[in-house]
Amino acid sequence: MSNDFWVKTGQEHIMKNVGRLPLVLTRGEGSRVWDADGKEYIDFLTGISVNNFGHCNPDITVALTRQAEKIIHVSNYFYLEEQIKVAEELAKLTGYSQVYFANSGAEVNEAALKLARKYGKVRLGGKYQIVTAQHSFHGRTYGAISATGQPKYQENFKPIVPGFVYAEFNNLDSWKAAINDETCAIMLELVQGEGGVNPAEPHFISGLIDLCRKNDLLFMVDEVQTGLGRTGKHFAYEHYGFMPDLITIAKSLGGGIPCGALLVNEKANVLTPGDHSTTVGGGGMAFAAALATLKLLQEPGLMASVVKKGQYIKETWGSWCNEVSAIKDLRGLGMMLALELKVPSKQVMLACLDAGLIVNAVTETTLRILPALNIEEDDLDEGLQIMKSVLKQF
Repeated sequence: MSNDFWVKTGQEHIMKNVGRLPLVLTRGEGSRVWDADGKEYIDFLTGISVNNFGHCNPDITVALTRQAEKIIHVSNYFYLEEQIKVAEELAKLTGYSQVYFANSGAEVNEAALKLARKYGKVRLGGKYQIVTAQHSFHGRTYGAISATGQPKYQENFKPIVPGFVYAEFNNLDSWKAAINDETCAIMLELVQGEGGVNPAEPHFISGLIDLCRKNDLLFMVDEVQTGLGRTGKHFAYEHYGFMPDLITIAKSLGGGIPCGALLVNEKANVLTPGDHSTTVGGGGMAFAAALATLKLLQEPGLMASVVKKGQYIKETWGSWCNEVSAIKDLRGLGMMLALELKVPSKQVMLACLDAGLIVNAVTETTLRILPALNIEEDDLDEGLQIMKSVLKQF
């Protein structure tokens, strides 16, 4: 069946809760995907940083196949061998003492928000307020959307969950003003993803660390998009030389299978039986994929390669500036990168798609790319050349 047939059928039966592009992808391999008409694309989005080791990575595929033949799901009344192994690997990788598993970034952020409220109740005498950043994004569930500092995501669903205050990203004075006698925690992304790929400034984070220490607040970091190698380190907090009280991760953890994790230190380890749970919480397939992903993540030289490729992309973009007038600025960490444009980013995104390159218009003027961490140099160069040729048309 053709791409047009599947799009028409999908539009008849799938809710229009997402502005989907008229494209049906049927196969993927490495950093390339194919649509129902057989057209080939270079993928610079990787499912929004989910397929960090490419499509149908053979190590992950083998792990999934073996797990499907072994055991897929048990309830949370029991342990899974693979679940314990993933928790152990994450503890070794990060130094956090305890791990909670769920199925998505929104779910682990929801768990983190509940944890913060309990921390405020049992450790701070009933404090409940959580400060988050303007232009942040933490998910679509009610707690997560209430923590998200973007009114456009909240407007149609008010009243949102009370107890959230929003402060200006990279403005320490704004956070000082937002913290009051009811504050129990702060939460932020160290590189804002959906907000436009905005990295935190080191002095801003240092100031927040001091504020949390002085007020005994939890410092919570959303690493759903930045974690697991995306920024050139295993986790973005490593760039800033500190260890938050808790982090949330998801997206690439399951290699394409839904899986998320909340990791906490002893200070934040306040949840007890009955406080929070989930029926699946990853499950056997997700944990098997996560074990394969974590093994790939720790291969010697990978992080250095991510840093090198990210720098290469930024240098390449910088070299275009004299001949590509549409570029205003560039920013990001590792291979979480964006171009700020002088033209509408959606038009550029659609033109790139037509030319065989998948990128993302994350804001009205910001074009985001999240290539596979192990993308081949030839694929990277070809994708960049497509991007350049498209941008020169604007």
